[in-house]
Amino acid sequence: MAEHLKRRIGLGLLTAYGVGVMVGAGIYVLVGAIAAEAGIWAPLSFLLAGLIAAPSALSYAEFSTRLPEAAGEAIFVAKGLGRPWLALVVGLAVVAAGTISAAAVLRGGTGYLVSVVELPFAPTAIVMGLFLVGVAIAGVLESLTVAAIFTVIEVIGLALVIWAGASAEPVADWQAPAGIVWSGVASAAVLAFFAFIGFEDIVNMAEEVRDPTHTLPRAILLSLLITSLLYALVSWAAVRAVPLERLAVSEQPLALVWSHARGGGAAFLSVIAVAAAMNGILAQIVMASRVLFGVGKRSPALAVFHHAHPRLGTPVLATAVIGVLVIFMAVTLPVADLAEATSAILLAVFVLVNSALIAMKRAEPEAPFRVPMVVPVLGLLGSLGALAISFGAVS
Repeated sequence: MAEHLKRRIGLGLLTAYGVGVMVGAGIYVLVGAIAAEAGIWAPLSFLLAGLIAAPSALSYAEFSTRLPEAAGEAIFVAKGLGRPWLALVVGLAVVAAGTISAAAVLRGGTGYLVSVVELPFAPTAIVMGLFLVGVAIAGVLESLTVAAIFTVIEVIGLALVIWAGASAEPVADWQAPAGIVWSGVASAAVLAFFAFIGFEDIVNMAEEVRDPTHTLPRAILLSLLITSLLYALVSWAAVRAVPLERLAVSEQPLALVWSHARGGGAAFLSVIAVAAAMNGILAQIVMASRVLFGVGKRSPALAVFHHAHPRLGTPVLATAVIGVLVIFMAVTLPVADLAEATSAILLAVFVLVNSALIAMKRAEPEAPFRVPMVVPVLGLLGSLGALAISFGAVS
């Protein structure tokens, strides 16, 4: 068995992977909740959330050039804070977050599919899950190519929603806007921040990227920029075309935008939402298996996972185990509640990663890609604040 992954990924596919992970299926349900908090100023909340995410994204970008390895966060924290045991803790936390998130999205995506086509839920979820696990095992180039196709489909769907909202007759809320309420905008921005989680997955592809010190930071920043603009434009189209009282309570806000602006049904958006869900599932399975592969390099107890197939160049055992867990949880567990814990886990990881970069920059200032010290400090403070609000919302 090989112990090295194949470097087959360039900037375009890696950026598409990042956009696909972040956009996922969340944008198809999140716009209404943001509008409920921020009103017609929802686009501002999305842009503000992108600014909140940016410092942590820049911290990841610098770390990705210092330590371009799979299991990125685990290695960053272990080396930066000088605590090797934290690599295992952080690595397993990231694996858990990715697995739970993929299970939640598989459950949601299956729900979208069976609402359009009359199929039994559990067998459909199992077949979808097995298909995506098979793609992930087949090869990273194949996985990211499929993910890129899904990303194109979901971005086309979002572009259609933007076009529909832009061409619709503006609603009264838009024509005579209420004054901006900053507390609502800020509260919505914290909620919207969770829609940007995913850029950190890019660093876990480090051992399969050509020229990682050049490609990784650019892919992280490009995917964050593209996603921020998409979210802002989609939310602008939504609040322009649909009355706030209807938008705020809708569980399918983008379908509502289409039907309100263009008339008729919007079943095709449910199909696109399924593609978005499959993209998110595939991306999380690929990411979590790479983290497990990387953790296995440093933990004798998990060394069995640090093997790549000699021909396929993928961590087959790690991918299969993650896939089985994803399918099992999607079919048998109420993963919606567990999925909320995903954000809290990742925000805690962001706190540790930014802390680790602060420590490493003091010890070793030079790096192939450097950001000012204020960047990880802002990332640390932003993540702590969002984590506190997250726990406050749960309690």
